[in-house]
Amino acid sequence: MKANNIQIQSIIFLIILLPIIKPSHSSDPDPLQDFCIADLKSPPSINGYPCKPTVNVTSDDFFFDGLSKEGNTTNSPMKSFVTHGHVLAFPGLNTLGMSMNRLDIAVGGVTHPHTHPRATECGVVVKGKMLVGLITSANNVVYSKNLSAGQVFVIPRGLVHFQMNVGRGNVLVFTSFNSHFPGTVQISKSLFASKPSGNNGVNVVPDEVLMKAFQVNKTVVDEIKSNLSK
Repeated sequence: MKANNIQIQSIIFLIILLPIIKPSHSSDPDPLQDFCIADLKSPPSINGYPCKPTVNVTSDDFFFDGLSKEGNTTNSPMKSFVTHGHVLAFPGLNTLGMSMNRLDIAVGGVTHPHTHPRATECGVVVKGKMLVGLITSANNVVYSKNLSAGQVFVIPRGLVHFQMNVGRGNVLVFTSFNSHFPGTVQISKSLFASKPSGNNGVNVVPDEVLMKAFQVNKTVVDEIKSNLSK
Protein backbone atom coordinates (compact mmCIF):
# COMPACT_ATOMS: atom_id res chain seq x y z
CA MET A 1 0.00 0.00 0.00
CA LYS A 2 2.84 2.37 0.88
CA ALA A 3 4.61 1.64 -2.43
CA ASN A 4 1.41 2.40 -4.36
CA ASN A 5 1.05 5.71 -2.54
CA ILE A 6 4.62 6.66 -3.44
CA GLN A 7 4.00 5.83 -7.09
CA ILE A 8 0.81 7.90 -7.18
CA GLN A 9 2.50 10.84 -5.44
CA SER A 10 5.45 10.63 -7.86
CA ILE A 11 3.22 10.74 -10.92
CA ILE A 12 1.19 13.64 -9.50
CA PHE A 13 4.43 15.52 -8.82
CA LEU A 14 5.58 15.06 -12.42
CA ILE A 15 2.23 16.23 -13.80
CA ILE A 16 2.47 19.37 -11.65
CA LEU A 17 6.10 19.87 -12.66
CA LEU A 18 5.53 19.90 -16.43
CA PRO A 19 3.74 23.25 -16.69
CA ILE A 20 6.19 24.82 -14.23
CA ILE A 21 9.27 24.17 -16.38
CA LYS A 22 7.51 25.27 -19.57
CA PRO A 23 6.92 29.07 -19.47
CA SER A 24 9.62 31.36 -20.96
CA HIS A 25 12.34 28.88 -20.04
CA SER A 26 11.30 26.39 -22.68
CA SER A 27 14.05 25.21 -24.98
CA ASP A 28 11.68 25.55 -27.95
CA PRO A 29 10.14 28.76 -29.35
CA ASP A 30 6.77 29.74 -27.90
CA PRO A 31 3.73 28.59 -29.90
CA LEU A 32 1.61 31.18 -31.70
CA GLN A 33 -1.65 29.25 -31.63
CA ASP A 34 -3.68 27.10 -29.22
CA PHE A 35 -2.18 23.91 -30.62
CA CYS A 36 -0.40 22.58 -33.65
CA ILE A 37 -0.81 18.83 -34.00
CA ALA A 38 2.23 17.66 -35.94
CA ASP A 39 1.81 16.58 -39.53
CA LEU A 40 4.57 13.96 -39.44
CA LYS A 41 4.25 13.32 -43.18
CA SER A 42 5.71 16.76 -43.87
CA PRO A 43 9.35 17.78 -43.24
CA PRO A 44 10.00 19.65 -39.97
CA SER A 45 10.53 23.40 -39.89
CA ILE A 46 12.48 25.53 -37.41
CA ASN A 47 9.67 25.54 -34.83
CA GLY A 48 8.63 21.92 -35.31
CA TYR A 49 6.40 20.16 -37.78
CA PRO A 50 3.70 21.84 -39.90
CA CYS A 51 0.26 21.82 -38.32
CA LYS A 52 -2.28 19.19 -39.14
CA PRO A 53 -5.39 20.89 -40.60
CA THR A 54 -7.74 21.79 -37.74
CA VAL A 55 -10.65 20.05 -39.44
CA ASN A 56 -8.71 16.78 -39.17
CA VAL A 57 -7.86 17.16 -35.47
CA THR A 58 -9.55 14.68 -33.11
CA SER A 59 -9.63 14.14 -29.36
CA ASP A 60 -7.11 11.31 -29.72
CA ASP A 61 -4.47 13.83 -30.85
CA PHE A 62 -4.30 15.18 -27.28
CA PHE A 63 -3.79 11.83 -25.54
CA PHE A 64 -0.99 9.23 -25.51
CA ASP A 65 -0.84 5.91 -23.67
CA GLY A 66 2.65 4.84 -24.74
CA LEU A 67 4.19 5.44 -21.31
CA SER A 68 1.79 2.99 -19.68
CA LYS A 69 3.58 0.03 -21.26
CA GLU A 70 6.66 -1.54 -19.66
CA GLY A 71 9.75 -1.39 -21.86
CA ASN A 72 11.39 -4.61 -23.06
CA THR A 73 14.72 -4.79 -21.22
CA THR A 74 15.27 -8.48 -22.00
CA ASN A 75 16.68 -7.94 -25.49
CA SER A 76 18.85 -4.99 -24.52
CA PRO A 77 22.55 -5.58 -23.76
CA MET A 78 22.29 -2.64 -21.35
CA LYS A 79 19.23 -4.20 -19.64
CA SER A 80 17.41 -0.88 -20.01
CA PHE A 81 14.75 0.51 -22.30
CA VAL A 82 13.52 4.04 -23.00
CA THR A 83 9.97 4.62 -24.20
CA HIS A 84 9.84 8.01 -25.87
CA GLY A 85 6.98 10.44 -25.43
CA HIS A 86 8.32 13.13 -27.77
CA VAL A 87 6.69 14.70 -30.81
CA LEU A 88 7.40 11.74 -33.12
CA ALA A 89 5.43 9.45 -30.80
CA PHE A 90 2.92 12.02 -29.53
CA PRO A 91 2.25 14.59 -32.30
CA GLY A 92 0.07 16.67 -29.96
CA LEU A 93 3.27 17.97 -28.30
CA ASN A 94 4.34 19.80 -31.44
CA THR A 95 5.50 23.41 -30.66
CA LEU A 96 4.54 23.09 -26.98
CA GLY A 97 8.10 22.80 -25.67
CA MET A 98 7.64 19.73 -23.49
CA SER A 99 7.85 15.94 -23.64
CA MET A 100 8.19 12.90 -21.39
CA ASN A 101 9.98 9.55 -21.42
CA ARG A 102 9.58 6.30 -19.56
CA LEU A 103 12.77 4.53 -18.45
CA ASP A 104 12.79 0.87 -17.40
CA ILE A 105 16.00 -0.65 -16.02
CA ALA A 106 16.26 -4.31 -15.08
CA VAL A 107 18.43 -5.57 -12.22
CA GLY A 108 22.07 -4.86 -13.07
CA GLY A 109 21.09 -2.61 -15.97
CA VAL A 110 22.49 0.78 -17.00
CA THR A 111 21.88 3.44 -19.61
CA HIS A 112 24.46 4.55 -22.17
CA PRO A 113 26.26 7.70 -21.02
CA HIS A 114 24.41 10.28 -23.09
CA THR A 115 23.32 13.90 -23.47
CA HIS A 116 20.17 15.73 -24.51
CA PRO A 117 21.38 18.62 -26.69
CA ARG A 118 18.08 20.52 -26.76
CA ALA A 119 16.61 20.17 -23.27
CA THR A 120 17.03 19.97 -19.52
CA GLU A 121 15.79 16.70 -18.03
CA CYS A 122 13.89 16.31 -14.77
CA GLY A 123 12.87 12.86 -13.57
CA VAL A 124 11.15 11.10 -10.71
CA VAL A 125 11.85 7.55 -9.58
CA VAL A 126 8.59 5.64 -9.29
CA LYS A 127 9.97 2.22 -8.39
CA GLY A 128 13.31 0.71 -7.43
CA LYS A 129 16.72 2.09 -6.49
CA MET A 130 18.87 3.89 -9.05
CA LEU A 131 22.22 5.66 -9.24
CA VAL A 132 22.04 8.88 -11.27
CA GLY A 133 25.22 10.65 -12.30
CA LEU A 134 26.08 13.72 -14.36
CA ILE A 135 29.40 15.10 -15.57
CA THR A 136 30.13 18.81 -15.84
CA SER A 137 31.65 20.40 -18.94
CA ALA A 138 34.17 22.20 -16.73
CA ASN A 139 36.86 19.92 -15.27
CA ASN A 140 34.73 16.79 -15.82
CA VAL A 141 33.41 16.73 -12.25
CA VAL A 142 30.97 13.89 -11.48
CA TYR A 143 27.91 14.48 -9.31
CA SER A 144 25.94 11.35 -8.43
CA LYS A 145 23.49 9.96 -5.89
CA ASN A 146 21.47 6.83 -5.19
CA LEU A 147 17.75 7.55 -5.47
CA SER A 148 14.68 5.56 -4.46
CA ALA A 149 10.94 5.84 -5.15
CA GLY A 150 9.59 9.39 -4.87
CA GLN A 151 12.95 11.14 -5.26
CA VAL A 152 13.67 13.56 -8.09
CA PHE A 153 16.73 14.47 -10.16
CA VAL A 154 17.60 17.14 -12.72
CA ILE A 155 20.13 17.01 -15.56
CA PRO A 156 21.07 20.42 -17.00
CA ARG A 157 20.83 20.69 -20.77
CA GLY A 158 23.67 19.13 -22.72
CA LEU A 159 25.52 17.48 -19.82
CA VAL A 160 26.67 13.86 -20.08
CA HIS A 161 24.76 11.65 -17.64
CA PHE A 162 23.91 8.03 -16.86
CA GLN A 163 21.61 5.87 -14.76
CA MET A 164 22.26 2.49 -13.15
CA ASN A 165 20.01 0.08 -11.29
CA VAL A 166 21.65 -0.50 -7.90
CA GLY A 167 18.73 -2.30 -6.26
CA ARG A 168 17.32 -5.80 -6.15
CA GLY A 169 14.27 -5.09 -8.30
CA ASN A 170 13.40 -3.34 -11.53
CA VAL A 171 13.57 0.45 -11.79
CA LEU A 172 10.82 2.63 -13.25
CA VAL A 173 11.44 6.32 -13.93
CA PHE A 174 9.41 9.03 -15.66
CA THR A 175 11.33 11.99 -17.06
CA SER A 176 10.21 15.33 -18.46
CA PHE A 177 11.96 17.69 -20.89
CA ASN A 178 11.50 21.34 -21.85
CA SER A 179 11.49 20.49 -25.54
CA HIS A 180 9.06 18.55 -27.70
CA PHE A 181 12.09 16.78 -29.22
CA PRO A 182 15.06 16.90 -26.81
CA GLY A 183 17.30 14.59 -28.85
CA THR A 184 19.69 11.99 -27.46
CA VAL A 185 23.40 11.64 -28.16
CA GLN A 186 24.79 8.31 -26.94
CA ILE A 187 28.50 8.95 -26.48
CA SER A 188 29.80 5.46 -27.28
CA LYS A 189 27.58 4.96 -30.33
CA SER A 190 28.25 8.44 -31.67
CA LEU A 191 31.98 7.78 -31.69
CA PHE A 192 32.27 4.07 -32.43
CA ALA A 193 29.09 3.36 -34.41
CA SER A 194 28.76 6.52 -36.50
CA LYS A 195 27.23 6.24 -39.96
CA PRO A 196 28.71 7.76 -43.13
CA SER A 197 26.98 10.82 -44.55
CA GLY A 198 27.71 9.65 -48.11
CA ASN A 199 27.67 6.38 -50.01
CA ASN A 200 31.43 5.92 -50.04
CA GLY A 201 31.73 5.07 -46.34
CA VAL A 202 34.52 7.63 -45.85
CA ASN A 203 32.75 10.15 -43.63
CA VAL A 204 32.95 8.31 -40.32
CA VAL A 205 35.17 8.98 -37.28
CA PRO A 206 38.65 7.78 -38.35
CA ASP A 207 40.21 4.97 -36.33
CA GLU A 208 43.27 7.16 -35.80
CA VAL A 209 41.14 9.75 -33.99
CA LEU A 210 39.61 7.12 -31.70
CA MET A 211 42.97 5.46 -31.02
CA LYS A 212 44.60 8.72 -29.96
CA ALA A 213 41.58 10.05 -28.05
CA PHE A 214 41.20 6.88 -25.97
CA GLN A 215 44.89 5.89 -25.96
CA VAL A 216 44.19 2.40 -27.32
CA ASN A 217 45.28 0.39 -30.35
CA LYS A 218 43.26 -0.49 -33.43
CA THR A 219 42.42 -3.95 -32.10
CA VAL A 220 40.53 -2.40 -29.18
CA VAL A 221 38.77 0.08 -31.49
CA ASP A 222 37.67 -2.73 -33.80
CA GLU A 223 36.41 -4.79 -30.85
CA ILE A 224 34.32 -1.90 -29.50
CA LYS A 225 32.89 -1.21 -32.95
CA SER A 226 32.00 -4.87 -33.34
CA ASN A 227 30.28 -4.99 -29.93
CA LEU A 228 28.24 -1.85 -30.61
CA SER A 229 27.11 -3.10 -34.01
CA LYS A 230 25.36 -6.13 -32.49
